[in-house]
Amino acid sequence: MEDDKYGFSYEEEVKHAVQKFEIMRKNNESYFFDVIEFETIIDYYIESNNSTKAFDAATLASEQHPHSVSLQLRKARVLLDKGKAVEALRLLKKLENIEPGNHEIFIAKGTALGILGDIQGAKKMFDYSLTLDSEDVENILFAITSVLQNLNYYEHLIPYMIRLVEMEPEFKAHLYDLAYAYEKTEDFENSIKYYLLYLEEEPFSDSAWYNLGIIYNKLELSEKAMEAYDYALAVNSQNTFALFNKGNILSNIEKFAEAIPVYHEYLENEPESFEAMTYLAECYEKTGELTMARKYYQEAIELAPDFADPWFGLGIIALNTGNIEDSLIFFRKAVRLDDENPEIWYLLGKAHYSKGEKKEALRCFREALKLDAYYDEVWADLGNIILKDGLAEKALPYLEHAYKITGDLPGINYLLASFYLHTGNNEKAFRHLSIALNIDKELYSDFEGIFPLKLLTRKIKKLLGGNNLFP
Repeated sequence: MEDDKYGFSYEEEVKHAVQKFEIMRKNNESYFFDVIEFETIIDYYIESNNSTKAFDAATLASEQHPHSVSLQLRKARVLLDKGKAVEALRLLKKLENIEPGNHEIFIAKGTALGILGDIQGAKKMFDYSLTLDSEDVENILFAITSVLQNLNYYEHLIPYMIRLVEMEPEFKAHLYDLAYAYEKTEDFENSIKYYLLYLEEEPFSDSAWYNLGIIYNKLELSEKAMEAYDYALAVNSQNTFALFNKGNILSNIEKFAEAIPVYHEYLENEPESFEAMTYLAECYEKTGELTMARKYYQEAIELAPDFADPWFGLGIIALNTGNIEDSLIFFRKAVRLDDENPEIWYLLGKAHYSKGEKKEALRCFREALKLDAYYDEVWADLGNIILKDGLAEKALPYLEHAYKITGDLPGINYLLASFYLHTGNNEKAFRHLSIALNIDKELYSDFEGIFPLKLLTRKIKKLLGGNNLFP
């Protein structure tokens, strides 16, 4: 231990230099520091993420030692940390003339250009820096990848990171960083590949398992995603994000009973999560445990009264149990909080229709379709209401006008086909039904009720038969 021979360690030198600088600032005095002391002080503040003090130290350093390239370079880095890229570039151009072979200058120039959005210019600087010191390529690559990662230039980071992985295979963290970069660029195949390579070496990385779970979930590989989350939780039972995501997957694949204990476990760690409380309530609702569903919807409302989803959930329970007045209260509250959710408008319309308020129901359906023209359940209900009230002929001009605006959506074509069939215009009925079936023939089952068998022409029956929709 070389430091111990003199009874003075490097850490003590850093502490002494920083204390000296702090005392000077506190007393508003002026002390002299040599170049090494300033380097120590500035590096300490940079590593401590204290850009204000780092800038103060760098400014004083450049005044006391204006010809020190190492101090001027540190000042440039501090300027970059403060987002002053143009000012940093001016300083770096001066340093480039003094030490044209210093790769750190060009890495800093590349950083400045990256901050300014000139990624091609940045890459030129980075590539040039790699030609300046063949003995330090690994460290230069690491510096470049760190910059690109911090600036979120993941696509441009990947080639440098691949090179770093090849040069330093013993550093397994590079595999993780490469996997993450591929994940950010949505190259999920390569991301999975490198996460799995990393996990072969570091199987107890809960963050890698968690990230892998996210990717599998995006690819709709639910079982693999849950397996990855289970590994993450086995490594770190406090990884609440993995718990939450696992509960969401189980809910999305309609394994509501299995999702319930997962959400409960999550809420033990995050008792203030009104989202999880709402999702738990929905699971209870789907399993028919309405008392528990109401309980957790109401608890979610107590935590976040301006969150629309639990109000909506209470509205669904009230509507499904025939309590129309309460459902209207809950749905109105939900739509006030979130008037851009077509499902809320749709079910508010259904509640109005159940109460016999057809005008209000139709208005709500129109709002739902404005937000989501592909909302086929709304089109189907709209068709049923219009036909039930004998208004097909009156509705046709409005639907044709809507058709010119929306274009070939399956829902509107099914309605036009039905209404023309009911009004005796069989050719137009056939044309719109053909369009609807070409777009989405599976949807016909949702609209089959508005195509009574007695009105079907032989041509239409043949069309349906050709799509395996008519015996």
